Amino acid sequence: MTAHDVRSGDVDDLGVDEALALVKADREDRGNGTAGPASAPSSQGDAASQDGAGARTEGGPHHGASPRAGDRHHKATPWPEARETAARAARGRVRRAPVSVSLDEALGLVLAAPLTALTDLPSFDTSAMDGWAVAGPGPWAVRDEGVLAGHAEAAPLGDGEAVRIATGARIPPDTTAVLRSEHGRTDDKARLNATREVGHGQDIRPRGQECRNGDHLLPPGTLVTPAVLGLAAAAGYDTLTAIPRPRADVLVLGDELLTEGRPHDGLIRDALGPMLPPWLRALGAEVGVVRRLGDDADALHRAIAESDADLVVTTGGTAAGPVDHVHPTLSRLGAELLVNGVQVRPGHPMLLARTKEHQHLVGLPGNPLAAVSGLLTLAEPLLRTLAARSAQEPYTLPLQDTVQGHPYDTRLVPLVLRGDRAVPLHYNGPAMLRGIAAADALAVVPPGGARPGQEVEILDLPWAAAGIGVCFT
Repeated sequence: MTAHDVRSGDVDDLGVDEALALVKADREDRGNGTAGPASAPSSQGDAASQDGAGARTEGGPHHGASPRAGDRHHKATPWPEARETAARAARGRVRRAPVSVSLDEALGLVLAAPLTALTDLPSFDTSAMDGWAVAGPGPWAVRDEGVLAGHAEAAPLGDGEAVRIATGARIPPDTTAVLRSEHGRTDDKARLNATREVGHGQDIRPRGQECRNGDHLLPPGTLVTPAVLGLAAAAGYDTLTAIPRPRADVLVLGDELLTEGRPHDGLIRDALGPMLPPWLRALGAEVGVVRRLGDDADALHRAIAESDADLVVTTGGTAAGPVDHVHPTLSRLGAELLVNGVQVRPGHPMLLARTKEHQHLVGLPGNPLAAVSGLLTLAEPLLRTLAARSAQEPYTLPLQDTVQGHPYDTRLVPLVLRGDRAVPLHYNGPAMLRGIAAADALAVVPPGGARPGQEVEILDLPWAAAGIGVCFT
């Protein structure tokens, strides 16, 4: 293994000391003029490398030589800063007007207005149990007709009188308490007797016990969960005022991609086309179009120019090879490049650009795990901010095993959560999906790696965290 391999991110089989030594040797070689001519800086981005992120496709050929490690490292954005840049980009330019949506369309949205009770809850005195509504002390004479939920109010009870009542039914006027079914019995004179002491108001839910008409139930900014939908319905709502889902278009690049069958003759299956739309939905987006454009610069230009989505996501083509068209297309469109490479492995040639006043583009690397890294680094904070959703509360867990680190970049490593430990998974190369397919989360491994027992930041995957935004259809 050479220092170039280290710069390219292939450090999984190296110790940290060995990796650092190789980088040091490479820098000394360059200082002595023995490393060959330096690559010229490129306006098309200098973040490409063999971590596969700069390749156009999943495991496809890499076009063009990688720029020197020092140049790339100088220009790439640190991983935490890249995430904050993506969130700030959405905050700074986009004003999303609230919309009124039906309850069955509101799951996963964020309330744009307070949820205020439109009625008392409950709106009348109700029975909390199946049993008898009783008045006064027992024993009680039982009416022939019972009281069911959803029926009109029954006639008032007189002292010494009882009536069968169902859970949720309206309490008759002058009721003292509800006697549960299991706490009553009838004697030989058909009179109801209590087998336990009956307290005044027992098992009656009084009107307004939960809230009164006009009470503020939930503030703006609340994520609409199934429980929120239930509360809204109970409080009298048919629609909710919420922040709409941001819309994302997906553009899949690469002539070598197959949409069906097995790989053959240098062609490979497109893994990102099937993976990205449901992943974006899980991050809270509404997916518009998914288009496969091949390696056509003009088609890419037209697709971005014609898109009215909040976010355009491209796959591959973020390096500087002959058919890596993302950077030249952004330049042609007059886009503002906000992030041009990130100090993270895999996926460091990812990028973020502002293409229109209310539109951004996230350029994902072409290798599958590198693309996942780009999603969680740039697309997730941008989409979350557009949707007015709260960020995951930061937390850490100790690692069960050693994780080799990159000498100067953050690493994102798939793992499973086992009790209070994070267990790193194998098959975590940039072109591999086997590890992330089994993962609960990603470990944020600092430069230099992490040892067993060391606390590392954890990024939950949306479905593993039972996130409300999970929607795969």
